[in-house]
Amino acid sequence: MAKTFTTTIGGRTVELPGTINSIRKALPAPLRAEFAREAEQAGADEISGVLARWALRTPQAHDPEEEALIARLKAGDFSGVHFDDESGDEYRSAG
Repeated sequence: MAKTFTTTIGGRTVELPGTINSIRKALPAPLRAEFAREAEQAGADEISGVLARWALRTPQAHDPEEEALIARLKAGDFSGVHFDDESGDEYRSAG
C-alpha cells in the first residue's frame, strides 16, 4: 500500500503522496528538479515539512460538486452567481 499524507482542504479529506518518489512523480515536470534539490538538502528535522509542502503542490482531483459548477459556468450558465458590482456594498468606492 502506498504511503500518503491525509489532510483537509476546503472541507474535504484529501490524500496526498507521502514519499519522496511519489511526490516527485506527481509533480509537474518543471518542478521536479527543484523539489529534488530541496528534499536532498533538508535536515532530518525539516524533511517532513518539506515533503508536506511539496505534496500540497501536486495536482489533486476536484470534488464532484466543484467540477459540476465549473462545467456549468464554462457552458455560460451563471444562475445563482452574484458579482461584486451587484452586491449593494455601498461602502465600496471606485474613487
